[in-house]
Amino acid sequence: MDTSQLLKGVLDLAVLAVLQDEDGYGYDVLRRLRGGGMGEVGDASVYGTLRRLYKAGLLTSYVVPSDEGPHRKYYGMNDAGRARLVESEKAWRAFQETLDAILRKGAAA
Repeated sequence: MDTSQLLKGVLDLAVLAVLQDEDGYGYDVLRRLRGGGMGEVGDASVYGTLRRLYKAGLLTSYVVPSDEGPHRKYYGMNDAGRARLVESEKAWRAFQETLDAILRKGAAA
């Protein structure tokens, strides 16, 4: 099954979730998402999502020099991002319960 459309719908929530406890730079966020089971998520999608969430005022950013290559731009949660994560998680759980009920009814038919 092609999950690319599903990923688009939940990528904001997933990115906010992996940043809730620890700041991260683009590749680090991508690695955490993939390590969490979102193996099909693309690099460009994650980097674009980080930029969009930052521009929306949901993330902070800062640059950290690196001895191993170019400087890394880290992203972190702010209060607006935390509030959006709570709202989005509630919406996700409600949607999941609704879809689970529909699937159960469909299987029983």
